[in-house]
Amino acid sequence: MNTQKNFQTSSEILQAQLLGVPVVALESTVITHGLPFPTNLSLAEDMERVVREEGAVPATIALVDGQVHIGISSDELRLLAESTDARKISLRDFGIAAARKLSGGTTVAATLHAAKMAGIKVFATGGIGGVHRNAPFDISADLPQLGKTPLVVVCAGAKSILDLPATLEYLETQGVPVIGYQTDNFPAFYSVESGLKVDIRADSPEEVAAIALNHWKLGLNSAVLLVVPPPAEVSMPAEKMEEVIEKALSAAETEGITGNKVTPFLLARVAALTDGESMQANLALLLNNGRIAARVAKYLTERPLDISSI
Repeated sequence: MNTQKNFQTSSEILQAQLLGVPVVALESTVITHGLPFPTNLSLAEDMERVVREEGAVPATIALVDGQVHIGISSDELRLLAESTDARKISLRDFGIAAARKLSGGTTVAATLHAAKMAGIKVFATGGIGGVHRNAPFDISADLPQLGKTPLVVVCAGAKSILDLPATLEYLETQGVPVIGYQTDNFPAFYSVESGLKVDIRADSPEEVAAIALNHWKLGLNSAVLLVVPPPAEVSMPAEKMEEVIEKALSAAETEGITGNKVTPFLLARVAALTDGESMQANLALLLNNGRIAARVAKYLTERPLDISSI
């Protein structure tokens, strides 16, 4: 285990980087705030498994007793999954958690920051945050962080509870290219299409890596957003989901839900209104994104070190 102040990278991740084995970063708010126990634990274990099956090493990122962990143990994973008081860690929370020795799950923005510090180039998640509906001033910290963090971020678009056109406009302002993986359309998390287009289509991991490498070689330091439609067998009709989301938004307003509690509330309400179908879609798209991220990571990994010369 390599330890710096407030920052720990597991020996497995360090060894993988030394030997040129691809590494995929995974966030942890889906564990602490996105899904109930034990579904969250099963999902976290399955995410790591599918990344390994594709020949990459998973790096689940989380805060444990105030320390940023790049790669966590099975025991730490279980503790986070079972915790009822884990903090939702975004960028503003790092110092607070470190000073108070808190544990918690990292958001997309926080995971991006930690992955960049650890030298990881690919990150898999479910859906990014964005511009909130009916509140254009409420913009997720994910978006500006995407604008200044050179990773490939594999997701199913932005969460469909958000204002997707405004989110895409913000990504353009931040200089973040949006690549559709084997699609010309921007997915709407639970649904294959949102009615919006991506900047460019890529049909293979090699194409994605080539775009990302050229983007960064030209001196641009933003992320490259790779959007992947949810698997067809779990995708939900966009019209149906829009009706459900409107009901969930109305409930959030009625109950006075605000701040970082909005997204977990809406996702839980959507799951209830769809009798769990949305949760199954969420789980399936997460695993699919993990697989594709591992494939892309192979083409972004530096040449292995010749250990015979050591």
